[in-house]
Amino acid sequence: MNKRERVTAALAGKPVDRVPASFWGHDFLREWTPQGLADAMLESFRRFDWDYMKVNPRATYYAEAWGCRYRPSGSSTRAPEVVDFVLKSAADLERIKPLDVSRGPFAEQLEALRLIGRGLAGEAPFIQTVFSPLAVVGRLANGDLEAVRRYMREAPQALHGALAAVADTLAAYGRACPEAGASGIFFATVEWGTYDNATAEQYREFGRPYDLRVLAAVQEAEMNVLHVCRPRNMFDLLADYPVHAINWPAGEPGNPTLKEGLARSERAVMGGVSIATVVQGTPDGVAAEVSQALSETGGRRFLLAPGCSIPPQTPEANLLAVKGAL
Repeated sequence: MNKRERVTAALAGKPVDRVPASFWGHDFLREWTPQGLADAMLESFRRFDWDYMKVNPRATYYAEAWGCRYRPSGSSTRAPEVVDFVLKSAADLERIKPLDVSRGPFAEQLEALRLIGRGLAGEAPFIQTVFSPLAVVGRLANGDLEAVRRYMREAPQALHGALAAVADTLAAYGRACPEAGASGIFFATVEWGTYDNATAEQYREFGRPYDLRVLAAVQEAEMNVLHVCRPRNMFDLLADYPVHAINWPAGEPGNPTLKEGLARSERAVMGGVSIATVVQGTPDGVAAEVSQALSETGGRRFLLAPGCSIPPQTPEANLLAVKGAL
């Protein structure tokens, strides 16, 4: 099997010659330009011979589009620093309007996708990271989740208006990603997909409708993945989302195992190696987690991956051990 055939078969639950694998993380120095991001993604893909690519852009680009400002840290291991943010009170929610994705940070990301597509030349699927509308609003509030929860209680209609504007923008952007060459999107709930930060009722009102609006726009794409982050995640609440696979940190407290995830959803499951092991462990430890993941899933309807983005300081030997274990 070639890489594309292997990934397509795994997503469909068909037999594969081996389980497809990919890992991803930030390059905090190069992710600030389309060419830099494309180069970083392609270099990692080639170095470790991954089967698919999850593009890992700077996490600030959505907030930048609505006016938040950041400065690069100047370090390969540190995220950018906040200069200013736009959502400082409930009154500011009225300022969040739909954007033209052919301009600004979204246009920059689409150019990176075109460069990556040319570099891969059809060899493997690649998907662009898109945060959920609720996560984007959280970024506009500088990550102040309590402020967003306060808007849920005290200014729900204004919050719904802002979420709708963000969702419409991300839907247009989602449609543009395959047009730029991507195979689909990696849709991430980030800090909101956990019961530690929201109730089921809050997510049903302020998360799910807007998530589904974005995902409806990309239903023709060949590979869409839902990422449900953090411990105590909302896997069961989101398991019916119209995606091809679900990625989550299966080893985190309160989260389903890979085997449980297969039983609870009709989607393929993606994960199997914890961030702690791949960053702080040994190649043997990584190999043991790969073996456990294969045992839990039987190697069907399964794509090997980390439970979340891996940090830049991840030892190369541990990443090389992934394919060796497969």
